[in-house]
Amino acid sequence: MNRYSIVGLGKLGASMAAAIAKRGFDVVGVDVNAAATEAVNNGRAPVQETALEQTIADNRDRLRATLDHAEAVLNSDVTFVIVPTPSNHNGMFSLQYAKWAFQKIGGALARKADYHLVVLTSTVLPGSTRFGLLPILEESSGKKCGTDFGLCYSPEFIALGSVIHNFLNPDFTLVGEFDERSGATLEQCYAEILENGAPCKRMSLENAELTKVAVNTFVTTKISYANMLAELCESIPGGDIDVVSDALGADSRIGRKYLTGGLGYGGPCFPRDNIALSAFAKFMGVHASIAIATDEMNRTPVERLTRRIQSVSPVGATVAILGLAYKPDSHVVERSQGIDLALALAEAGMRVIGYDPLAEDSGREALKDKALVVDDLKSCLQQAEVVVVASPDTIFESLGPEDFPRHHEPVIVFDCWRLLRHKLANAGHLRYFSIGVGSKDRAEALRKLWPTKN
Repeated sequence: MNRYSIVGLGKLGASMAAAIAKRGFDVVGVDVNAAATEAVNNGRAPVQETALEQTIADNRDRLRATLDHAEAVLNSDVTFVIVPTPSNHNGMFSLQYAKWAFQKIGGALARKADYHLVVLTSTVLPGSTRFGLLPILEESSGKKCGTDFGLCYSPEFIALGSVIHNFLNPDFTLVGEFDERSGATLEQCYAEILENGAPCKRMSLENAELTKVAVNTFVTTKISYANMLAELCESIPGGDIDVVSDALGADSRIGRKYLTGGLGYGGPCFPRDNIALSAFAKFMGVHASIAIATDEMNRTPVERLTRRIQSVSPVGATVAILGLAYKPDSHVVERSQGIDLALALAEAGMRVIGYDPLAEDSGREALKDKALVVDDLKSCLQQAEVVVVASPDTIFESLGPEDFPRHHEPVIVFDCWRLLRHKLANAGHLRYFSIGVGSKDRAEALRKLWPTKN
């Protein structure tokens, strides 16, 4: 039975360590942060993630953490490296943290007689593993890849808020292999670890590196396309993005996932991956026009919604933003559309109040003195003259007309995900707008386009 080490105990690394331990394997986590290793050794989660604390606590006998890379490598057979690869000045991914980790791992391999498999999991661009990191392993270990140790690139396709489940139940596993032995070893590891028997796609290191970024940028393109359709639906009488998307998604060539239409995408991965792919393509002499357009398109929903809110709201109105995290079931606000909207409205002179069931602290830190973040949904709504449902979080689906205040003037509601259209559309004390839904008064524009007389 293989033993595993995980370098980097962030959201993905800590969750992978806990998930592998849950499946019955011995795992050693490594991190430069003493607080993270101490938390794991005490049965606690070093970061916030769904089910992570309980999974660590339930598997303490198989999971421990250390600050010493050598200790982890020498007491394992396979090492996953999951360290940050931040965007650099030109938009591509930096290997600074990965290089340091590989140097430490190489030093440990120099002291190890048995074959060891090193697996890079962090998102990188083509060529990074073979040309940027492999030489460091060989130089610091004094050994040869393919003979003394193996090397793979194998990223995960997970969503924050469901990392453990996603890791154990992927659609497929992606294995970029240095050689046959490396890839076969990792494929067998996944066969033992995963719960759902997902297929394994094995390929070269460079093909796998490109595939990872391509998956994310394809998904963002689909999101932006749906947002474009939503805007078009608003411009035609009776237009309805949900009706259009349901029909589109029924085509097996397209599929329904990520075709909802609403606000744009955010988070720590999607936005930067489009930029990185564009920058890499430019360096290689390729014009990645679709990735460029997707990134540009993703900047427009907040701008457009800000103008719409201003057009129907009193000057200096109090606006409640429901949803500050970049997605439901997460506290992460990085590149969040709700945060961007709050900042834009505050800049426009409006008083902004924010609420999110999980992102209260992170939202407050991101907004600073630009907006007020409250910890009670009812309080947030009672102060509002305008309400924006910026997240499809299930907590907002339960709202009804009675939850909104009755002011002298109707409260204006912008529902970006159409969660409440059947509850609020006819409420007399509200002015309700659904993003992606057209009104009947748009018919005149179409009449002008298609006149009956020449």
